[in-house]
Amino acid sequence: MSELILKAESLSACYGRVEALSDVSLQVARGEIVTVVGANGAGKSTLLQSILGAVSPKAGKLTFAGQDITRWPIYRRIEEGLVLVPEGRRILVSMTIEENLLLGAHMRRDKIAVRREIGGIYDRFPNLAQRRNHNASCLSGGEQQMLALGRALLAKPQLLMMDEPSLGLSPLFVQRLFELIQAYNREGLSILLIEQNTANALRIAHRATVLELGRVALEGDAASVAGSTGLQEAYLGGTSREVMEVDHKRKSVGRRS
Repeated sequence: MSELILKAESLSACYGRVEALSDVSLQVARGEIVTVVGANGAGKSTLLQSILGAVSPKAGKLTFAGQDITRWPIYRRIEEGLVLVPEGRRILVSMTIEENLLLGAHMRRDKIAVRREIGGIYDRFPNLAQRRNHNASCLSGGEQQMLALGRALLAKPQLLMMDEPSLGLSPLFVQRLFELIQAYNREGLSILLIEQNTANALRIAHRATVLELGRVALEGDAASVAGSTGLQEAYLGGTSREVMEVDHKRKSVGRRS
């Protein structure tokens, strides 16, 4: 395995008396896509929030780019390149597309580089470029997800964390999204992907972890996890092929991009 960009060791987290994570360990090497899958309530989003620092683990250790960040505040983690694309996108619809992008770079001082990178984002997302001075409320759900991704990239991530990025998107935008994730990874970006679209997540990931009720139920290279009889036991039931096919249909049918 290459040099680790992230190492989570024995993380546990609670909401009141409810234990959301229990002794969860995870590693992401530089240049990898690692996906975390599991049913609703498995602890996937809590894991990301704990890594970002929005949730304080009751136990465990976090190492990022060789530094112990367990007690670091959120802003310092972001400054070091630990960046999250949150579930639901959370763009500011009353602000313009360009203003939303600039929010991603608000900690940066290299303004010339920022303008150049915004130009690169517009090249990759021409729909955003055409409406850069319009409020983000004019965008479809899929376009809003592309804006959220562009905003996160302007924070210069060493590790990009994505929480359910395909949620609510049409099949066309889901396909485009996963192509983009692969493209940015080929350019060297390390990615930690939380997804319920199990089939696509396991298809593009290098390694995978399956969470069940806040615990690691299964982990390994993505192809092995996808073909494992343990996947359906830890996740939704049925054969692993059925799990992925049903999950894919449930996420894509009837959703507006």
